[in-house]
Amino acid sequence: MLKIEVGINDGGQRTDRFLKKYFGNASLSHIYKMIRKDIKIQGKRPGPETILSPGDVLCVYISEEEGENLRKTKKVFAPVVRFHIAYEDEDMLIAEKPFGLLIHGDAGEKKNTLANQVLSYLKDRGEYAPEKENTFRPAPVNRLDRNTTGLVIFGKNAEAMKHLNRLIREREGIRKYYLTIVYGRIKEPLRLCGRLEKDTQKNTVRVLGEADKRGVNARTIIKPIKVGGDFTLTEAELITGRTHQIRAHLLSAGFPLIGDPKYGDPKINAEIKKRYGLSTQLLHAYKLEIQGITVTTKLPDMFEKIKKELIDVPGKI
Repeated sequence: MLKIEVGINDGGQRTDRFLKKYFGNASLSHIYKMIRKDIKIQGKRPGPETILSPGDVLCVYISEEEGENLRKTKKVFAPVVRFHIAYEDEDMLIAEKPFGLLIHGDAGEKKNTLANQVLSYLKDRGEYAPEKENTFRPAPVNRLDRNTTGLVIFGKNAEAMKHLNRLIREREGIRKYYLTIVYGRIKEPLRLCGRLEKDTQKNTVRVLGEADKRGVNARTIIKPIKVGGDFTLTEAELITGRTHQIRAHLLSAGFPLIGDPKYGDPKINAEIKKRYGLSTQLLHAYKLEIQGITVTTKLPDMFEKIKKELIDVPGKI
């Protein structure tokens, strides 16, 4: 028999979800079978939906060998740290993600990710001990594409994660701002609304009318910061957080991001690439407002150079 004590970062979870995380190699059907036959909490059989509390002890009537086989080995990789910290307290860390770094792994890169770098940093500081956790890992609550730079929020404990995820989900208490440079002269603020429909084969979205029943609702507030020649330094505030939302919304308004291979102007992109070597969207998550806390980060060097030449001292492209 195994005994699993529910830790402070495990409380509030359903029994089935806790067990699926704890026994990561077990199928969901296996988990449900275990709940029916092999598990008791304080002498009683729980249901899949039973909410666990810190201090609860699960008695699992399987051998230690079977338990080890069902568990995934917890690994915290130690990649070279490439992020800077914009803000940190006991519950939250806001990292500055550099260009080209994935937040989570994909088929091509599984180890050197922002999430693993943050885990390694917290482990080294003694703020995260994977061997003492049943299911919890500090994780990001917002997402940026590989080639989008800027601020990413990590919850450092389960309670903070729940709180931050609720703020994101209910769109209250967290405001997210991006900077970009678009082709075209934006002279006044824009409120862009419309439903986004995803093309999974092309990994793109298109903007539909608000009355359309397809897709998901998306809202973006656009504010011109400075016009230079044929370009505008632009702030975008995400009211909703959809895939490619800023890029698709600005294209639909006639102001494509420079460098953007999916939503940009091919002729302008060719000139931008020739001059600066930029072959992806120029987009920087530069400011977060979280319940009275404002966190900002400076522009990356390439963005600063392009801004200076296209916006501050504009010339013709």
